[in-house]
Amino acid sequence: MKFQVNRDVFSEAVSFTVKLLPQRTTLPILSGVLIEATADGLFLSSFDYEVSARTEIAAQVDEPGKVLVSGRLLADIASRLPNAPVKFSTEDGRITVACGSGHFTLLSMPVEEYPTLPQISAQSGILQAEDFANAIAQVAVAASRDDVTPVITGVQLEVSQNSLSLVATDRYRVAVREIAWDSADSGIDSVTALVPARTLAEIGKTFGHSGTISVAITSSDDRELIAFQADKKTVTSLLIKGNFPPVKRLFPETVDNFAVINTAELIEAVRRVSLVLEREAALRFTFTLEGVTLEAIGSEQAQASESIDAFLTGSDTVVSLKPQFLLDGLSSVHSEFVRISFTKTENPNKPGPVLITSQSSKDQPGADNYKYLLQPNLLLR
Repeated sequence: MKFQVNRDVFSEAVSFTVKLLPQRTTLPILSGVLIEATADGLFLSSFDYEVSARTEIAAQVDEPGKVLVSGRLLADIASRLPNAPVKFSTEDGRITVACGSGHFTLLSMPVEEYPTLPQISAQSGILQAEDFANAIAQVAVAASRDDVTPVITGVQLEVSQNSLSLVATDRYRVAVREIAWDSADSGIDSVTALVPARTLAEIGKTFGHSGTISVAITSSDDRELIAFQADKKTVTSLLIKGNFPPVKRLFPETVDNFAVINTAELIEAVRRVSLVLEREAALRFTFTLEGVTLEAIGSEQAQASESIDAFLTGSDTVVSLKPQFLLDGLSSVHSEFVRISFTKTENPNKPGPVLITSQSSKDQPGADNYKYLLQPNLLLR
C-alpha cells in the first residue's frame, strides 16, 4: 500500500474514526483503525462490536491495499505532523508515515482478525443537523451514568409522523425535546430506538454542522442498530435492549402556578449561593410576588442567600432543588427567560416536580418544545 494525502484532512479523518473507541478494550485489535486505499479514495474505519465509524477522504493512491494500525497512536501522530503532505506506505508488516521532516515507523495489526463492519439498511429518515445536535445537547445531560440500569443510560428516540422526540431520564429528572423528522419516502412514521447517550452526544458534536443527517434503523441477526450518515461519514451504534420507562406521562398538561425569571441571572445566583453547600445538598428556593430568594445552609462555618427578580403567577411556593441538576436544565433552555412551573402532589407537604421550559420574554413562552422535569428534595423541616 502506498498513498499521499493532505495532512489536515488525514488528521481529521483519523480523529473522527477513533473518537468513539473505548479507552480500554479487552481485545487489543478493536483499538485499531482499518485503512483501505482504493482507486475511489481512502477509507478509514473503526469497530468495537458496539459502535462503528467510517469515513472517506480523497488521496493520491499509488498502490491500493488494506492495513490495520493502532488508532489512538495514529491519531496522536497525525495531529502533530508538520504542515506538509502525508506519505503513507507499508512493507513487510511495517507502516511508514512520513511528513516533512517527521518520519514514523509503526507495526501493523492482523487485518484478517478484524471484525466485519455492520451492514446498513436503507434510510429511515432525514434530520436537520443543527436542530438534532442542539436537541441531543439539551436532552443527553439527563441520561443516567449508572451502568447498573443500562436502559436509562440511553436517549430514547421516538419517531411519530413528522416529528422526532428525544427523551432521557436518570430517575431524578426527565428531559424531552421534539424536532422535525422527514421520513424521506421510507414509509416509516413510527419507530423507537434507544441509543447510548455517550455515543449520541459524540454524534451531535460530529455532525452538528453537516446540513442534514440521514438516519437508518435496522434489525438483523438479533442485532438492532442505528446509523447516522453525513459528509461521507457514517457512525453506527447498537441499540440498548430493554423497555424505556414511560416517563413522558409524568409531564403535566397544564400548570397554573409558575415563575418567569431571567435565565442568566438565575444561573449566576445558583452558582454563587451553592458555593457554601456540601456535596449532594440542596438549595432552598422561596418564590413570592417580590421575587425568588435562594438560601444555602452549608455548615456552621458558612451560609448564603440571594434574592433576584421573578414574575410569579399563582401562590407563593417553597421548594428545594439540587443545584447541579437545576443548572443542567437552565443551561439547556437557550432563551433569555425561563419558566419554572410548580406541579402538585396528593400530599400537600410534599412538592411535586418542577417543570422547566423556555420563555422568549416575560409574557411569551418559548417555541423550541424543550421540557425538563426535576424532582425536588423534600423540604428540610
